[in-house]
Amino acid sequence: MNRPARPDRHDRPDRHDRPDRHDRPAHPVRPARPVRIGPRAAAALVLVTLIGIAAFGWPLLADRQSGLAHSQDAPWLFAALLPLLVAVVVATIADNGMDAKAVAMLGVLAAVGAALRPLGAGTAGLEPMFFLLVLSGRVLGPGFGFVLGSVTMFASALLTGGVGPWMPFQMLAMGWFALGAGLLPGPERIRGRAELLMLAAYGFAGAFAYGTIMNLQGWVILQGMGQGISFHPGDPVAANLARFVAYCLATSVGWDLGRAVLTVVLTLTLGATLLKALRRATRKAAFDAPVSFDPGAESEREPVSQRRTNSSGG
Repeated sequence: MNRPARPDRHDRPDRHDRPDRHDRPAHPVRPARPVRIGPRAAAALVLVTLIGIAAFGWPLLADRQSGLAHSQDAPWLFAALLPLLVAVVVATIADNGMDAKAVAMLGVLAAVGAALRPLGAGTAGLEPMFFLLVLSGRVLGPGFGFVLGSVTMFASALLTGGVGPWMPFQMLAMGWFALGAGLLPGPERIRGRAELLMLAAYGFAGAFAYGTIMNLQGWVILQGMGQGISFHPGDPVAANLARFVAYCLATSVGWDLGRAVLTVVLTLTLGATLLKALRRATRKAAFDAPVSFDPGAESEREPVSQRRTNSSGG
């Protein structure tokens, strides 16, 4: 009986020529969608921003008889800020941009940020919470970032005993900082190493911007520092701004530099890992997925007592 000749081993397809499982088409990964900002949430954010700009800048336009002091207007700003923050969250929920999962993530990230702040408090301006807020605002969007920055600063102030007339101004400034990270070009345009460099550059500039804005809050209160750097109520805005620049250069550049450098270092070393984790959590949470309920699903279920009766043959 003639058996068919076996193919020579050299004629067999080499295993390197076989389609590798890594070469097979994979299912596309759904991109992580940030928390959506609807028209009502956007209007609330604009209102908060306008009130914040007025709160920071009105002393520059006040006259000598105004009796200005941010320590007097801070309680009013805080009383207006808290309802507006709640309004931003409620408007985002009403616009179907934030659900229970997003609120839970907001609480977790705010707690982590509040815990990070004391690690560098009082040490050359080193504040690792800026690094977390840059990446969170980047992944979760500007609206979520603003609320996260404000809530994180509020929680950290309660944790560290830093409650004072400066707190509402810190909440606004930190909210703007995280909001700006959410407004950067999207990951579909910039990704990988370029994205980390962009976030590091933003964190560096944003750290200085935060310090400068907070200097404006404290500078109008301090008096007797010298004609070249003191605030003079009623003087032209240009003259006071020149003194303000001199004040920042003389008092806070070194402090802001430490914060900026730490933000850059943490972003470049840990940013890729944290971005991946935040985006994975955002994809699993599926903030942009519509929620629907099937009213007939419950009626189609067989009651437990009926299943027991049928299984027993009764």
